[in-house]
Amino acid sequence: MPDWVVSVVVPVLSVLAALGLWELISRTEVISQRDLPAMSTTVQALWSMVQTSAFWTALGETVRGWAIGLGLAAALAIPIGIALGSSDFAASAFRVPIEFLRPIPSAALIPLLFLTLGTNLKSEVFLATFGAFWPLLVQTMYGVHDVDPIAIDTARSFRLGRLERLYRVTLPSALPYIMTGVRISSTVALILAFTAELFMGTPGLGQSLNQVETFGLNDQIYALALATGFLGVAIHFAVTALEKRVLRWHPSQRKGTA
Repeated sequence: MPDWVVSVVVPVLSVLAALGLWELISRTEVISQRDLPAMSTTVQALWSMVQTSAFWTALGETVRGWAIGLGLAAALAIPIGIALGSSDFAASAFRVPIEFLRPIPSAALIPLLFLTLGTNLKSEVFLATFGAFWPLLVQTMYGVHDVDPIAIDTARSFRLGRLERLYRVTLPSALPYIMTGVRISSTVALILAFTAELFMGTPGLGQSLNQVETFGLNDQIYALALATGFLGVAIHFAVTALEKRVLRWHPSQRKGTA
């Protein structure tokens, strides 16, 4: 089966099948349409919202919080992960703090953010950055730690400096791990940006969903949830395409292309 079928057609068919099942469940009243509007009704509501500037403003604000959070997480996690992965002593020294902080649910920080940063973009960005930081940090550490020691010794034998070894040996070897971390963190950052908007009232799709829920507009509630899901799918495809482009030299990508 061609790769484009697996990467594009199969996911699209899966989404269409899920939407069809949703329509069937609602129309047959397995779940009352008062509680779960039909898929076609929800899509109509979403289409009406798409034609308003308010929807695109909210979507842009959600994308802004996601992008800033993911960017800050990458700017912090990748250098720190390289430093910790390059030194067994540093990795051992910081292992306990990392394992202590990493399991903390990001949503548990919302009350603290209410008291410190307030309900603004800073809180949304902090939440998205905190959640996206840890998967990317751990993946980067594993990637650097997994570099072939023979390659490092070979680079030393050619008298390559520390920075040149980092650029020519360490980063290319660790890049597949780092890109996996970026893919995971991109999803986490979107979830937490939406969570901040939903529970803290920062502008975006989450705030819009909170508002329509107040008025009991169920079709618009599901329409906004559907829009967020489509945004997540779009981000997934964009990050996957970026990963394939960045790793086009990697054997796994060459095999897929062949």
